[in-house]
Parts: sequence; structure tokens; C-alpha cells
Amino acid sequence: MQRRTALLALALVAPLAACASAEAGPPTLTWYINPDSGGQARIAAECSEESDGAYRLDVALLPRDAPGQREQLVRRLAANDTSIDLMSIDPPFVPEFSNAGFLAEIPDDVAQTVTQDVAEGAVAAATYGDELVVVPFWANTQLLWYRKSVAEAAGLDMSQPVTWDQIIDAAEQQDVTVAVQGTRAESLTVWVNALVESAGGHILENPDEEDPQAVTPSLDSDAGRAAAQIISDLAASGVGGPQLSNADEDINASMFEGDSAGFMVNWPFVWQRGNAGVESGSLDQSVVDDYGWALYPQAVEGEQSRPPIGGVTLGVSAFSENPDLAFEAAQCIVQPEKQAEYYVSDGNPPGSLVAFDDPEVQEAFPMADLIRESLQNAAPRPQTPFYNEVSTSVQRTWHSPRSVSPDSTPASGDTLITDVLQGRALL
Repeated sequence: MQRRTALLALALVAPLAACASAEAGPPTLTWYINPDSGGQARIAAECSEESDGAYRLDVALLPRDAPGQREQLVRRLAANDTSIDLMSIDPPFVPEFSNAGFLAEIPDDVAQTVTQDVAEGAVAAATYGDELVVVPFWANTQLLWYRKSVAEAAGLDMSQPVTWDQIIDAAEQQDVTVAVQGTRAESLTVWVNALVESAGGHILENPDEEDPQAVTPSLDSDAGRAAAQIISDLAASGVGGPQLSNADEDINASMFEGDSAGFMVNWPFVWQRGNAGVESGSLDQSVVDDYGWALYPQAVEGEQSRPPIGGVTLGVSAFSENPDLAFEAAQCIVQPEKQAEYYVSDGNPPGSLVAFDDPEVQEAFPMADLIRESLQNAAPRPQTPFYNEVSTSVQRTWHSPRSVSPDSTPASGDTLITDVLQGRALL
């Protein structure tokens, strides 16, 4: 009798268990994203549907600023938080995450897939220690923006590469501004790094060194002094404007919309901003019609410039309970057609070179081909696990722009970086 009762109980429980399993559905993956205009959430929904029930991809919103995003992710990952499967990571923080063991190792076949037809700058920003450690997603770069009327009046042929010296001289002649990011913030490190890299150097000689005592800064070099000379010349000429020491990307964009605008280095958002101003009635169409764009200025005449690279990479958490599915989702997210759609909807340029050929991209962004070319030449900021210390040291010693001197600033930068990393100075 007891045996019959047990068998009957099993017969009743088995269908219930199967029903509960069916109701549970596929595994849910959580993708921690940076704030945007809704494009990443849309991609997550599309990939969930295209997975044919293999997974459901949800999104969780990170803070708006990059340091806040880093802080939240680091705290969770340091606690071995299994709720994170995918995360959008700002490129400068990639080495820190990799060095800390926060990132799942990318399988060879996945690495090959996600780097095919991807801009060299985007791949470089996703690499640490000669290994791809995150998946390249959308990428960003700075262009040289100019007023066509100013360049024509100055006699500059903007179809050819131009140097910093040329645009500073042209701005002086025409009594216009050269808008740059001179404020003491991450944007200043971006500018300094681009100048140093364009002059053939690096902020750090060995950025992938894991021992802070052994990291070797290399600002005190011909390239570092060339970068300092450009900043010094721009500041001394006055073309940076009275707000040079406080100017960030948004202030620069406002400057470029004004009557004294001449040249500017900035991210492509200024194009959407200008058109939005026309639509709202705050900016005349003739102003945007006067916008021109070219490759980032050369630091050394005849030498290829190395523009900044930004954007977002995708990391799979080392503590994810479904890393294989997370990599599957990452491959879906970075499909060229999805990157093209994301560019049009949210304004974030693709890392995929193929995505730039999309007709809607070409129509919405007439500078798309130039952005693609710039991404091929772009150089990442120092890919070091100690990026925060290095960047803050650069900001402290290279600010304000009016105090920069090729005779002292590069050496001061090297000294502070070394002192901070070796524990002799605090930031």
C-alpha cells in the first residue's frame, strides 16, 4: 500500500514539476548599460526575440557619468555579484577590469567574429596585454570642425590634412576661436593624449605593466614637448577664448555656434546638436550650413594624426552564471545592422566599418565616411590598470593650458605619475 501511494505521489508531482519548468522560461541575462536614448534597450529586446527562446536579455541602467558607472560596476564585481552578465564599459576602464579578474575570457571563435570588419581604433580600445578582453561595440572619435567661410577666408585647403599651427595661425588672422577642451577633467587627458600620440609618443611607455612601481611615464620626450608647445601656443595666442581653462565639450559646442567661431576639435554630437538648434529655432540654418569637418589636426606636419577614441565596449562578467549565453548575446548586440540602427536612433557611431555603409547612416550623417576613417587612425588613452591615477596626474600638471610649458610641464607630469604610483604623493 505504501509503495502504491509513493508511486501515485510521484505521478502527480512529475507533471507539476514539468509545468513549473516550462513556466520558468529561458535564463534571464542582465546587461548593465550606460544611459542613452533607448537604443540599447531596443537592441536587447530584439536579441531576446532573435535568440528563439535561448535567453531573455534585460537591461539595468548605470549612472550617467563614466566614473559613476565604473564605481557601481567595481563594487558589484568585487563582491562576485552574479546578477551582472553583460556590461557596457568605458574603454579607459577596460584594463582595470581585466587586471582585477572581472572579465570572462573571450573564446577564440567569438573574438574572431566580433573583430571582423571593425575599426582598428575600436579593436585597440578593447585590447589589453595583446589580448581582446571585451567586445567592441559603438565607437566615437573627434573631428576637426571648422566654419567653411573662415577656412576659405584664411586660404586653408581643408581637403588636405592641416596642422595645429595652421589652424592657430588662421584663427589669429581671422580673429576667431579654436575651441578645445581645456578644463581640468577627463577631456583634458583626452586632448593631451591625442597630441602626444599624434606627435609619435605615448603618455606611458609600458601601460600594460601590472606592478605600479614599474610603470614608466614618457611625457618628458620630444612628443610630449611637441604637445606642450601646441597647447602653449594656442593659449598664448588667445584663440582658445577667455573660458579656455573651463571649456568642456558642451562649452566648445556653444562657442562653435557663435559669431566668433572658427575651428573646434570635438565629438560628432555637435552635428545633431546643431540640427536640433535649427529645429527648435534657436539656431539659424545658415550657421549649420557653414559647418565643415576634417580629420583631427596633425601635431607634426606630414605625420598622421591620432585622434581620440571613445565609445563603449561590452564585457562579460567573470561571475555570470551563463557566460556562453552572454557571449551569444554580445555577438547579437554588435551585429552591423544593429549598430547602424543605433547610430541613426541614438547618434553613437558604430565600431563596425560595414555599418557606415547603411543608406540611412549616410543620409543622416554626411561626415560618416570621415568618422570611419578617423576611427581607423584613432589611438586609445593609456591602457593601464592604474588609469585613474595616471589621468588625474595629467590633469593636475597640464592645467591650466595657459601654464603649460614645453620646458617643464612634460617632466612635471612624469614626476607626479611616478610619485603617485609609487606611493610618494596623493591625489
